[in-house]
Amino acid sequence: MDRAQKQVTIEALKGDFAGAGAVVVTHNLGLTVAQMTELRGRLRKEGAHFKVVKNTLAQKALAGSLGEAGDALFAGPVAIAFAPDPVTAAKVTSQYAKENDKLAIRGGFMGETILDVAGVGALALLPSLDQLRSKLIGLVQAPATKIAGVLQAPAGQLARVFGAYAAKDAA
Repeated sequence: MDRAQKQVTIEALKGDFAGAGAVVVTHNLGLTVAQMTELRGRLRKEGAHFKVVKNTLAQKALAGSLGEAGDALFAGPVAIAFAPDPVTAAKVTSQYAKENDKLAIRGGFMGETILDVAGVGALALLPSLDQLRSKLIGLVQAPATKIAGVLQAPAGQLARVFGAYAAKDAA
């Protein structure tokens, strides 16, 4: 890889890091191509990406913004998972790491905050942005549904009473 290609890769990584809600750094020694493809497919389905990176290029893309602790994440065979939603990449990679012992989560970062393995695990337990939106919509709709039910109940009771009188008169 010549200098121009390295610079292009660094700029691409800077863009990936800037657009990511959170970046999960994984140690992927021993994963087969089929396993990597499966993980990439799972992440892609959720709107996330998985990329094998060169450690020195990732460190240059971060430009020392994470300090020594951030640079320590990038040692050995490393790949990153990232998505605009901070929870998605952590959730999918944590689930896959539980299923496959060859993928190990080393840590991650959100902006300039470094996450350890426990931090990534805690992030994975949070609901995703879509789940939060659906809960919020459910909470907003619930009172309106209850009000409609309460307002409709007396009219329904009156209709049943009139129906009972009509049936009585007809008999």
